Amino acid sequence: MPFDPLVTAVIETSLNTLVNDDPDLVRRLSRLKGQIIQVNLKELNKTLTFVFSQQIDVLADYEGQPDCYLSLNLSVLPELREQSNITKLIKQDKLILEGDIQLAQKFAQLMTDCKPDLEEWLSRVTGDVVAHTLVQGVKNVGGFVASQANKHQNHFAQVLTEEWKIAPAPLEVAHFCDQVDDVKSAAARLEAKLNALLEKA
Repeated sequence: MPFDPLVTAVIETSLNTLVNDDPDLVRRLSRLKGQIIQVNLKELNKTLTFVFSQQIDVLADYEGQPDCYLSLNLSVLPELREQSNITKLIKQDKLILEGDIQLAQKFAQLMTDCKPDLEEWLSRVTGDVVAHTLVQGVKNVGGFVASQANKHQNHFAQVLTEEWKIAPAPLEVAHFCDQVDDVKSAAARLEAKLNALLEKA
């Protein structure tokens, strides 16, 4: 069953909005003008066709022959930016590529760089100062949450090792490893002595 036209329309509108917001992406889009790239998304078992002109058209059904055909998981797309990765991905069966390798790279670069600038979008509605304050506030909250999670993780590790004695502390593990090495050395010396005695006997 083909992609619902609503889904392709959302993808198309989102991509074109992101490209038009960034002059560098507009220049890169012009380099792809006239090209047709077909992408089979393995995790969804769906195929999308990207037709490049003054904008990006996304089609669910396309009968013609694309200039480049890719079959991959979405997570692999950023790796196509480097040509050396393409050969590796093909050998690992993570990528099927038919057509122009450089075209695949340009497409991957354009898609992975199409990231929304939230601060820019917010500034259109709220103004520059409010948008900057909101974005910085969200970043600060994110940093605080991450640091608190790290702090709690360290505290939990200390409780496990020092209070509850469920897991050994790092120094105890190192000491145990040293003891194991000592036992191995003593066993090796004993084995050597036994072998020497057996040879004499």
